[in-house]
Amino acid sequence: MGKRFSRLTGTDFIRMVFTAARYLHDHVNHVNALNVFPVPDGDTGTNMNLTMTSGVEELSKKQTNHIGQAAETLSKGLLMGARGNSGVILSQLFRGFAKSVQSYEEINAQQFAAALQQGVDTAYKAVVKPVEGTILTVAKDAAKHAMQNARRAADVTALMEETYAAGKQSLARTPELLPVLKQVGVVDAGGQGLMFLYEGFLAALTDDAVVPAHAFTGQSVAREENHVPAGRSAQSHISAEEIEFGYCTEFMVKLDQTKSKGFEETAFRDALTKFGDSLLVVADDELVKVHIHAEFPGEVMNYAMKYGELIKIKIENMREQHGHIVMHDDEAYAQAWGVSNTAQEQPAAAVKHSKPSGMVAVAIGDGISKILSSLGVDQIISGGQTMNPSTEDIVTAIRNVQAKTVYVLPNNSNIVLAAQQAVELVEDKEVIVIPTKTIPQGIAAALSYQSGAESDAGNAEAMNRAVRQVKSGQVTNAVRDTSIDGIDIKEGDFIGIQDGQIVASCPDIVDACRKLLDSMLAEGGDLVTILAGSDASEDDTESLTAYLADAYPDAETEIHAGGQPVYAYLFGVE
Repeated sequence: MGKRFSRLTGTDFIRMVFTAARYLHDHVNHVNALNVFPVPDGDTGTNMNLTMTSGVEELSKKQTNHIGQAAETLSKGLLMGARGNSGVILSQLFRGFAKSVQSYEEINAQQFAAALQQGVDTAYKAVVKPVEGTILTVAKDAAKHAMQNARRAADVTALMEETYAAGKQSLARTPELLPVLKQVGVVDAGGQGLMFLYEGFLAALTDDAVVPAHAFTGQSVAREENHVPAGRSAQSHISAEEIEFGYCTEFMVKLDQTKSKGFEETAFRDALTKFGDSLLVVADDELVKVHIHAEFPGEVMNYAMKYGELIKIKIENMREQHGHIVMHDDEAYAQAWGVSNTAQEQPAAAVKHSKPSGMVAVAIGDGISKILSSLGVDQIISGGQTMNPSTEDIVTAIRNVQAKTVYVLPNNSNIVLAAQQAVELVEDKEVIVIPTKTIPQGIAAALSYQSGAESDAGNAEAMNRAVRQVKSGQVTNAVRDTSIDGIDIKEGDFIGIQDGQIVASCPDIVDACRKLLDSMLAEGGDLVTILAGSDASEDDTESLTAYLADAYPDAETEIHAGGQPVYAYLFGVE
């Protein structure tokens, strides 16, 4: 064993952080494997690793012997690079830590313990409904033990030994606090990730397998494989010539009781398909909302007027819009990567707040991105089930929307916290997070968005109301054998998940989809949306369509090519 540390300087702290980051990096797969659901996107370890790497990159740029400055630099890097719930919580733990030590050049054991405790307090405040048996519990128990033992600890090294031991004991207890962990037979993944970090801290303090401070230099998080730079919109991947139907057309039909006696939503939708693509129709007894990309909008509206009066008409030239989006996209991209883009430079003041409101959404899959863009989403952040975007990605996308108010649709339960964290980092706009946890919820929210709404509160209320009316389902392959809620799951089976709960596991994908849809439609539903993934086959999709038509004749079905990876099908029921 090497020297003991009675006090920690900035250099000591940086050494601890780099060693901890390497410990976590080396155990990413182990942490990912602790994911409760046996799905291919178990990404807690990946999210924590990418978050930590972002913090390390900041420290690499600003070496200092002042621990307050070093902790602040780390906190900034973690805050902007935070991905997923585990990454956001990690960033908040060190944010509180940094605030506690900000005025110190070096700290002793008592001050180190107090910083850990302030980190826990900060993290708990950041989570609206903290769940015990998670990384929060492990951090809390470890900090509490540190506070209790700080005065009698011989030095910081001894205190870290005590803290690490208490954290391990707390991690072992997580299955007792969170029943699903006990059911599956694992400890909490986020808590395990934190313990790898604390193990690295201890290793650095005992001179055991220390990682030098330059080890992570140049490892850019944003350049991870399969990750698209922040704020790069879907439109940037196509040319204007590829836009077959040039006018984004939206309107509502106020149904005339005399004219609309023969109105049928299915027949109406079928009739409109000949006028364009990206068609969405939502109807009730009084109103029909239509969204379509058409080359001749007048023809669409002439047909619709057979059933009533047209209101809230909006037509946008997408070819012209495309040019503006790509121009601003290219400039943002150039700024993000430090690439010269002088040919398209434009004063920020000239385009700032060019409209009252806009939207940012997270999505993966060309088809899903296209649908969201067609509904008026200004910026698509590439990500979702298999790659959670960072807080910085979300901040950049928000800033790229030239609007006073920006609505953010995370479309994944593991991205909501990062989106909410981004709100406080954007000062010149009103940012409203609609906590969509699935793609179907995001589509429903975007469909309910009104660009000319009288108030932001009214718009947000309508979008949130739409989200609450959606049931969401997804189908993917199981990556391991397990048993959850009485359902035996075998590796390779297709599992159906409804709003976060596994309801089916079958060797055949169509059988799994049918059981999932039966569960989703058990209490009724008027509209079923099917988003076929990149692995979905036409035969399977046709089989599901036929099943729905036979088993649920009163429910209308919409099918879209989502193109999403990992999840062969995403379903929405309204």
